[in-house]
Amino acid sequence: DRNHETLEERDQKFAGILKDTISRGGAVVIPAFSLERTQNILYALNNLIEDKKIPSVPVFVDSPLAIRVTEIYREEQKNFKAAIKREIAAGDDIFNFPKLQFTESSRESDKIERTKNPKIILAGSGMSAGGRVTRHEKNYLGDPKSTILLVGYQSLGTLGRKLYDGAKEVLIEGEKIKVQAKIENISGFSSHKDMDHLIEFVEKCSATVKKVFVCMGEPKASLFLIQRLRDYVGVDAIYPEKGRIYELDF
Repeated sequence: DRNHETLEERDQKFAGILKDTISRGGAVVIPAFSLERTQNILYALNNLIEDKKIPSVPVFVDSPLAIRVTEIYREEQKNFKAAIKREIAAGDDIFNFPKLQFTESSRESDKIERTKNPKIILAGSGMSAGGRVTRHEKNYLGDPKSTILLVGYQSLGTLGRKLYDGAKEVLIEGEKIKVQAKIENISGFSSHKDMDHLIEFVEKCSATVKKVFVCMGEPKASLFLIQRLRDYVGVDAIYPEKGRIYELDF
């Protein structure tokens, strides 16, 4: 039921949030999925730092899985987009820039807190449902100079969703933490199609599609998309009911 920022809008917003937090002397904590999301953010950070659109500060990738996935990305550069290949051929190591540190061990992770602000921390999980990021949120949620930057969908019931919904206090590892840090959200890093692109997808298939089942997303968002599909495309779109049987004719 929503659209993402454009690539240009996303990068401008990303740079603005980072510059604002850095100028306040805070930490930017980014709960990020290990596969694709972390690598996309590293690429964006690489460009912002190299183009001097944000100051160069310590950047930590604090996720053993994300670190291993990033190594796979390095090994599979032959599968990158042509534009990215040209950047690499010109000498740009897109996953390496000044002050970037990969903290694989717990001991290395523990040292992050002792690194003076400002700094940027990427850690899993993407919805703050576990992993190393919750410890960083515990450390910095009470700091008004710092920012928790959400860059993906936050499922109902997760810590990330509570922060997204504006909770003033959260429970982390049995401890109540007052939320005094800024909570920001960027949807443009999402790998999913947004509302307009989903409608466009159905439009292109509308000559042969008999029925559309909208079965991903929260009920409110799904029902909104269903109405848009009915109104704009004229297709029979439904939200499948749990326990009901639907017969498909081929």
